[in-house]
Amino acid sequence: MKVNKAEIEISAVSEAQYPTSNLPEIALAGRSNVGKSSFINTIINRRNLVRTSAKPGKTRTLNFYKINDVFYFVDVPGYGYAKVSKQEREKWGQMMEEYFQTRDPLNLVVLIIDFRHDPTRDDLQMMEYINYLEIPLLIVATKLDKVPQSKRAKRLKATKKILAPYETVGVVPFSSETRENKDKIWGAIEAHI
Repeated sequence: MKVNKAEIEISAVSEAQYPTSNLPEIALAGRSNVGKSSFINTIINRRNLVRTSAKPGKTRTLNFYKINDVFYFVDVPGYGYAKVSKQEREKWGQMMEEYFQTRDPLNLVVLIIDFRHDPTRDDLQMMEYINYLEIPLLIVATKLDKVPQSKRAKRLKATKKILAPYETVGVVPFSSETRENKDKIWGAIEAHI
């Protein structure tokens, strides 16, 4: 997909603030500091639509980005970040649960994981939850460029084996640096718009 228009429409903390247009929504979830913001900027060919930061835990709201006036990317707060208070984490959890459980236009969850490592317990819990809600799930494994070419097939096989009970759309390795597999990811996303 060629992105000609991308803008943040609203940052929401509750259902009352969600957009009312009923355009299809693609939620982007993942652990803090996994490269979610870089993924979004790369996939839509923008440098700074979504702010990237070396400090994890910056996304604290549901950020609705309208793409080409056709659908929304919904950036949800990262999980698993230890330096946020337990109370703050619970607040984020409730906000995300409300969104995932009540949002009819939500057509796909893109879960961002780190290709260099096995999925974390938090990743697996998120996959289990999305599976339970019966929302299609695409897993994007970022930081592909940080894994030597000779080790990628083995790494992908190990990742797919762990994720087999959860993923419903596929597992796609991705690099924000080289843009590898960008078209493949767009193909999976477009099938759910």
